Amino acid sequence: MAQLRASSLCTSPATVPSLHTTGHLLYHQFCNAKPSTFKEFGLRASVGAKKIHVIKAAARSDTEVVSETTKGGGLRGKLNKVVLAYSGGLDTSVIVPWLRENYDCEVVCFTADVGQGIKELEGLEAKAKASGACQLVVKDLREEFVREYIYPCLRAGAVYERKYLLGTSMARPVIAKAMVDVAKEVGADAVSHGCTGKGNDQVRFELTFFALNPKLNVVAPWREWDITGREDAIEYAIKHNIPVPVTKKSIYSRDRNLWHLSHEGDILEDPANEPKKDMYMMSVDPEDAPDQAEYVEIGIESGLPVSVNGKRLSPATLLAELNEIGGRHGIGRIDMVENRLVGMKSRGVYETPGGTILFAAARELEFLTLDRETIQVKDSLALKYAELVYAGRWFDPLRESMDAFMQKITETTTGSVSLKLYKGSVTVTSRTSPFSLYRQDISSFESGQIYDQADAAGFIRLYGLPMRVRAMLEQGI
Repeated sequence: MAQLRASSLCTSPATVPSLHTTGHLLYHQFCNAKPSTFKEFGLRASVGAKKIHVIKAAARSDTEVVSETTKGGGLRGKLNKVVLAYSGGLDTSVIVPWLRENYDCEVVCFTADVGQGIKELEGLEAKAKASGACQLVVKDLREEFVREYIYPCLRAGAVYERKYLLGTSMARPVIAKAMVDVAKEVGADAVSHGCTGKGNDQVRFELTFFALNPKLNVVAPWREWDITGREDAIEYAIKHNIPVPVTKKSIYSRDRNLWHLSHEGDILEDPANEPKKDMYMMSVDPEDAPDQAEYVEIGIESGLPVSVNGKRLSPATLLAELNEIGGRHGIGRIDMVENRLVGMKSRGVYETPGGTILFAAARELEFLTLDRETIQVKDSLALKYAELVYAGRWFDPLRESMDAFMQKITETTTGSVSLKLYKGSVTVTSRTSPFSLYRQDISSFESGQIYDQADAAGFIRLYGLPMRVRAMLEQGI
């Protein structure tokens, strides 16, 4: 069960920032009288104690039409309550007042803990409150993320375009699903995200919304507003008395979770540029990794990891430990140019230390437990599985059906794999399984009773018959 925290941020007029512009003034209620269904943390008054009225200004532009018949509506219409995917950065801090101004709604900020790190979660309550949000909800989704999303992809062997281990792709549906749940719990009629109109994430969020609650309205500010960049966002924040986040802006666009860390932007936009050494955060440079190799043993049951070096761990704990082990040996760095779902190519650099170790272990064990035809079919389906995940179709019946197939054929993929980690490389050194299809008495070069080498002559003649017939035709035999 995911841990859940919620905070009421509508306590007094002093806690709500005013919205000043040069347009006409509209009055609306910032919070209604419905009590929060979540636990409150901190010394705060409960939601619903009072209705707070604030002044909202709406600047009308040539491209914006305000419905004169919708009383109390915003510039673009009227929504009751919106659940916003919230990080606390500049973009989402600005989205809060923008939603209130344009849809005359309450805004519930939602943050999912998928292993992005404690620093990313610090101070979110104060930031959300300063931006004008009505409520903050934080859910710990780390175990669910690994167990229900990462492990199925690992079991399927899903790799997008030969390299990408789907770190961001797997995280979006678990976050979006939680947003749908929160929307139901707080009585919201809409959800919102801060994804740009050029990326894949907008598709991943919205397809999940469609699949789980098609009645929800979806608001994507980056596809609607006039803000075109960071400077515009800062100007909007200042204009609306929203504190601008003081954290230093990274020159890279990064996404971090328990599975990986991605880097895009700046010099990486030119595929000819080598990544800078100081860009990486999860792994050391392989040249600086220890000169002594480290061995790690992964225990696997029915295609899913269960232990590290003989110690059974929960999914999230297991992955976190492998990230630390792999990171200090420079494991899991990928530099690639990929095809985005929206049609363009993009260049990204990914760090996936623990995931790279797990993929190597799971695949190696399958060589013991699966026959040739099964491996070939599984590998062919893995390509489509990865495409579905990358495209945001996690809750598509096709992916779910393929997952059932993957679960069935890996029932006997149980055993252990030992790997050697050394300066960025992962080398399999040992693999064992009680369901191994490998038989030394058959494979040995020594004579055996099960395999009679003389039988090979007839097999070759029959197997090569089509080639022999074609050659006879070409040569007039």
